Amino acid sequence: MSIKKKLGMGVASAALGIALVGGGTFAYFSDTETSANTFAAGTLDLTLNPQEIINVSKIKPGDSMLRTFKLKNDGSLDIKTVGLETSYEVTDTKGDNAGEDFGEHIRVNFLTNVNQLSTPIHTTTLAALKNENPDVIKQLFIDKLFGNGGLKPGQTHNLAVQFEFVDNDHDQNKFQGDELELTWDFTAYQMDGSPLK
Repeated sequence: MSIKKKLGMGVASAALGIALVGGGTFAYFSDTETSANTFAAGTLDLTLNPQEIINVSKIKPGDSMLRTFKLKNDGSLDIKTVGLETSYEVTDTKGDNAGEDFGEHIRVNFLTNVNQLSTPIHTTTLAALKNENPDVIKQLFIDKLFGNGGLKPGQTHNLAVQFEFVDNDHDQNKFQGDELELTWDFTAYQMDGSPLK
């Protein structure tokens, strides 16, 4: 056989071998196990009862009003703390407030319970509360009202707050007939993430 034929035969054999390796099938044992996994997120659900904490009329300087309300964790996750955002609108009935804020004359005393009226754990005005740093409010709830344990699922905290129309020993006639519509937004925040088993 000539060299040309031998080379041609070798090239053809190599090509056939490559084709069999590339496109051929191999028989071997195998076993497959399937892992089915689930990630289900928990829920944060803070409920407030009653929804309207205070609704009073005909107040005068020196009046104080005690109100209680409940915050409940109706979710499946622990609540670490609660944020409180304050907003309000003042109706200046006679238009004579001259830029003075009625909210500066309403003191807010946060109490641990109704029996401790003389020792509020945090005292401020509505005006100051409206501009309060959110972290300060969170610390109020976590450290002084809830404790470091937070609010666990199904748990309820009874809270007390006292509102006072402060008598500042000056003429406050400009506020006669005025109204202040207060909105409090409570926001629940989760506990920090942690390794789970």
